[in-house]
Amino acid sequence: MPDPNPTPSFPILLQRFFVEHLGNQRAVSPRTIAAYRDTFRLLLGFAAAQIGKEPTRLTLADLNAQLILDFLDHLEKERSNGARTRNARLAALRSFLKYTAHYDLTALLVIEQVLAIPMKRFDRPVLGFLSREEMQASLDAPDTQTWAGERDRALFSLMYNTGARVSEALGLRVGDVVVDGTAVAHLHGKGRKDRSVPLWRTTTKMIRNWKRRLNGTGEQDFLFPNRGGRCMARSNVTQRLELAVSAAAERYPQLARRSISPHTFRHITTMHLM
Repeated sequence: MPDPNPTPSFPILLQRFFVEHLGNQRAVSPRTIAAYRDTFRLLLGFAAAQIGKEPTRLTLADLNAQLILDFLDHLEKERSNGARTRNARLAALRSFLKYTAHYDLTALLVIEQVLAIPMKRFDRPVLGFLSREEMQASLDAPDTQTWAGERDRALFSLMYNTGARVSEALGLRVGDVVVDGTAVAHLHGKGRKDRSVPLWRTTTKMIRNWKRRLNGTGEQDFLFPNRGGRCMARSNVTQRLELAVSAAAERYPQLARRSISPHTFRHITTMHLM
């Protein structure tokens, strides 16, 4: 008599993990799903080369601790991934194995051994810090006579005002930032956590002027687009910020020795508010 509840195969479990667990039950962001997807693409390709099994023939038992350790080592040595990326890949695999533990009891020992693999420790760089005067000089550096300069000044001012992540700031639509009446920015954060942050008068004025320059755009268009009207890339923001800090260094030479990134803004905002 056939088993009425057969153990799902690895391909079925992987499909359920992405569609049912991540997509429906946990409702994680598309960015997280994409990161997990890339992890499994790399792992399945590595497994095929390492043990000679195509994805459709893999079992959970094949994903033993030695294979996963070899995979992580491959990421660092062959793909030149840093500890952060290695840990992110391992976190994705852990999430999947914790899910599968409820459906394949025969693989519990293998799963337990993989879950015991530790994250890799790494040195965290000391974040740069700017005084209020240095920060203001960096905000004032972009040339507002140019389209890109006015966009940059409005973008950097909003990030400093709100403490927004660069992804949150770049994802803002025109309608997300209110400049009439009670000025506020409606930020859409990680994990679908939305929050509304009041805007200072100076920030409100810059955003209002920038919106006028964006005349003709709709409420759902990006507030800080690139030249093509699409969402700016994080790398593009980093480059534009480097230009601004370099310009401000003419007035404050010490800035030339500081490492300032868009992420630093969040910490500078916190320190200044304190």
